[in-house]
Amino acid sequence: MTLLSVNLNAVAMLRNRRDIGWPSVTGIARLVLEAGANGITVHPRPDERHIRKSDVRALAPMLRADFPDAEFNIEGYPNEVFLSLVEEVMPDQVTFVPDDPEQSTSDHGWDIDAHQEFLKTSIARMKAKNLRVALFVDDDPGVPPDAWEVDADRVELYTGPFVADFGNPVGAHHLQRLSMTAKAAHAAGLEVNAGHDLNLENLPEFLGAVKNVAEVSIGHAITSDALLMGFPEAVRQYKMLLS
Repeated sequence: MTLLSVNLNAVAMLRNRRDIGWPSVTGIARLVLEAGANGITVHPRPDERHIRKSDVRALAPMLRADFPDAEFNIEGYPNEVFLSLVEEVMPDQVTFVPDDPEQSTSDHGWDIDAHQEFLKTSIARMKAKNLRVALFVDDDPGVPPDAWEVDADRVELYTGPFVADFGNPVGAHHLQRLSMTAKAAHAAGLEVNAGHDLNLENLPEFLGAVKNVAEVSIGHAITSDALLMGFPEAVRQYKMLLS
């Protein structure tokens, strides 16, 4: 079964509009985990425009104490500040993304060949702490062998282009490439995660085409759905699709 990790960046962005501390990132994390989510994802960016380092430090002990079976996934660009934060809080998984600090959201996967030594060194540092490492990658079947070469454990498929053209031939082309990329990852001995704009409408088609996905990370869509139905019901809807 594909696991659901709820990305809390959108919750943090809403919280940051006021200096009053709510909605609470840890409170929403507790709510979605009690509703059946399998884990929590956060992506602290350098400017802390949504998730802050203080959120990461607050989530880690809460998850360990109250939800020991939940997975904590931290995404980010592997600079020194990010790697040090990860080593401090010790999540279950770290996902490296090639974001520029000015990007509003992730919009491309790694060119692993061009960053091979950088990624290999960063991954080795995480592996020394027994952390699972995933690399954010495009729908390119040639990339997973490169991810294996730098000793990643998983790839996270960037699903943005599929979603942007969902329901038309371009989207179908991206879906076919995502399927091929997942097959290449499994052939290389890697597990597969996925994320970016997956929602209740496009997720069934994605899972029908891309087999054996270990985890999907969903944030913007599930937060939008929660505005209409509440977070617990939104989590239940996604869990029904994933099961």
